[in-house]
Amino acid sequence: MDTLAYLHLAETYEASANSEQGTVADFDLCFPELNWTKDQSKALMLLFSFNVGLGFFNCSNPALALRKGNKSSQVISLQQKLKAAGYFGESITGYFGPVTEAAVIKFQKANGLIADGIVGSQTLSALTSDLGTPKSSSPLITDDQKKLTATTATLLLQRGNSSSQVTSLQQKLYAVGYFKEPITGQFDAATQAAVIRFQKANKLVIDGIVGPKTLSALESSSTILTPPVSQSTSPSAAIASKPQQLENQEQQKHSQKTVSSHQTQKIPTPAVSQSIFPSAAIANKPQQLEKQDQQKHSQKTVSSHQTQKMTLTKTISGRISPKSVVYSGNGLFFAQNMMYNHTITVYNREHELVKVIPDEVNLSKYGYSKFKGTYKGAPVEASFSHNGKYAWVSNYKMYGKGFNKPGSDQCNPSQKTDKSFLYRINTDTLDIDNVIQVGSVPKFVATSPDQRLVLVSNWCSWDLSIVDTEKNQEIKRIKLGAYPRGIVVDAASEKAYIAVMGSYEIAEVDLRNFSVKWLKNIGRSPRHLNIDPADKYLYASLNGEGKIAKISLPNGKLIKKISTGNAPRSMVLSDNGQRLYVVNYSDNTVSKIRTNDMKIIQKVNVGANPIGITYDPETKQVWVACYSGNIMVFQD
Repeated sequence: MDTLAYLHLAETYEASANSEQGTVADFDLCFPELNWTKDQSKALMLLFSFNVGLGFFNCSNPALALRKGNKSSQVISLQQKLKAAGYFGESITGYFGPVTEAAVIKFQKANGLIADGIVGSQTLSALTSDLGTPKSSSPLITDDQKKLTATTATLLLQRGNSSSQVTSLQQKLYAVGYFKEPITGQFDAATQAAVIRFQKANKLVIDGIVGPKTLSALESSSTILTPPVSQSTSPSAAIASKPQQLENQEQQKHSQKTVSSHQTQKIPTPAVSQSIFPSAAIANKPQQLEKQDQQKHSQKTVSSHQTQKMTLTKTISGRISPKSVVYSGNGLFFAQNMMYNHTITVYNREHELVKVIPDEVNLSKYGYSKFKGTYKGAPVEASFSHNGKYAWVSNYKMYGKGFNKPGSDQCNPSQKTDKSFLYRINTDTLDIDNVIQVGSVPKFVATSPDQRLVLVSNWCSWDLSIVDTEKNQEIKRIKLGAYPRGIVVDAASEKAYIAVMGSYEIAEVDLRNFSVKWLKNIGRSPRHLNIDPADKYLYASLNGEGKIAKISLPNGKLIKKISTGNAPRSMVLSDNGQRLYVVNYSDNTVSKIRTNDMKIIQKVNVGANPIGITYDPETKQVWVACYSGNIMVFQD
């Protein structure tokens, strides 16, 4: 069981330092709202490292338990966990006041603990396990359940309820566009109004009560995502604040007047509505003129494929805390659940859980004889090689005897922190079949298209590991500078690009001779990278600026920067390179970008803290990993 000291360390943000620009925060391990100052972070890290090293920091010690009156980063972590479990509906403050105490007592009562309002080892253990859910009511339908399983009456959620089930309900309503208020876990008037709008739009019994049918509709792929504005809509919801809402409403108004571009391709001489092309209002226009007219208006109109809307298909939940979700190329999706669950969960295209892979390994079995017994990792990212046969998974750190100097989010090579390991997983057996030692705190991992190499960015040793897939060992270590992270490899497997977060630059590594060049002055703290199928453009999320950059290759010229939302993190390109999907961590949204002009053409709501994203080119589905505990699948 993780100690509270460790939980604090694990939830501290990543920070990248530059001698001229100071500290740059990545908030990569967990929640971005923990925006401590540089001095506070260092002091806390020093304090907790000292306590952990001496073995003093244990919640079983009454003096170190959390209680009313405390104010610290540990209280922030506590409030976040209580909020995630549905017991704390207020803002995260870091102060253990009466509201936090009441939430703790409520949690303790629900989980059969001594209800004293003090967070000791037993309460912390329950909070960090799967027991931390209210026992007074049955759970809502999740993606791991086919129906409600209440042992008494069928579960109904209605105004006045307060629970984690209401939190889940609000998240689902938020994700499909019906609920725009803060997630509180309180079934209040705003929640009831959102339920009524949802029921009305989906032709359900309009009673504001969430029973099996309403819940089933919320989980269904046929759900109407954007509610029509009507007199029954609350005033705040009636304001169309998002472009996609306005567009959807306009499409509904003109649905009988306009003809889709798909239909116009089949009909030689369609009558085109003035609401789309004023000059096309003349009936029976020849097909040739129609094509010319479309070309003239190409800058004003968007093809039906580009205006197609992402719609929620599935929400996957369970005991997960996905840092990333990655498509294998052969029908499997791997979610890396870090040290919070010590697992990799594998799903198929039907969104079913195929296997939970523990991160436990016997290192001596793979030639590391000095490590005796079983060890745990902390899965961060994954990449696939050999046509999806192998998954390569990076582990933030290792747990077990012999690992005494773990890396952290503020680190440098002089600290000589522990090296960690890359796991190789056979996707036929879904078992770990090899491990390779790499640098300290390996983050991103990428494989070359020719299957020859695996590249790993090492956050704390400030370098890049090159792994030979035939030898199954590291063959080269390349120094890059402070905090390397995102990696992409070109189609020819000749060049790799690595985002170095402690700088304004992106490294270009020649994979034939391992020499390094630099794309300079790209932007502050480049984090994640994508490269288009033709190797003409590179896309980078700039952690220090909150923007997405488009870069021309091979000259490295910056073309454009755009803002997609608050704290953009990971990205993924569609198979044709025409669309870029970006998770906005602090907005709880995903932005869909048209890459030719870098315009945002849609923004969808997702669960709290979206951090990872992947794309299935066969089904055209986008999978979004939310750190708060779910994976949301969108059809595009």
